[in-house]
Amino acid sequence: MKTRAGLWIDHRKAVIVLISGEKEETKIIQSNVERQPGRVAGVRSTASHEAQQLQADDSRDREFTYHLQRYYDQIIVVIRDADAILIFGPGEAKGELRKRLEHDKPSGRVLAVETNDKMTDHEIAEKIRERFPTPVSEKAA
Repeated sequence: MKTRAGLWIDHRKAVIVLISGEKEETKIIQSNVERQPGRVAGVRSTASHEAQQLQADDSRDREFTYHLQRYYDQIIVVIRDADAILIFGPGEAKGELRKRLEHDKPSGRVLAVETNDKMTDHEIAEKIRERFPTPVSEKAA
């Protein structure tokens, strides 16, 4: 039986829906990644010597990239065996994940990458069900 996977992703959260025959499973993976650690809502402190209290930008960027790679690894583990994959979301994460999938397993299983804004988990599952309707042959099995 073929498994189809659809996922909505940004740098903070991935909502993955796996469909296999009549069975549907939803998983949510949080990245716990912060772009500017040490700052609150991106606002600079008014205290003196703030630069000495925070990590250097290149160190922060390396840490951010490392955490994103671990986040993508967690997602790939979940969708690894899917025969077809739909990736959508609002920002850069969907393209970054596609590149990782193509690099790790160049099998052409990614059917589409689409841009979508914020969606509820229910809307995400519905979009994936519409994109991957269950074939009659799988319903009978």
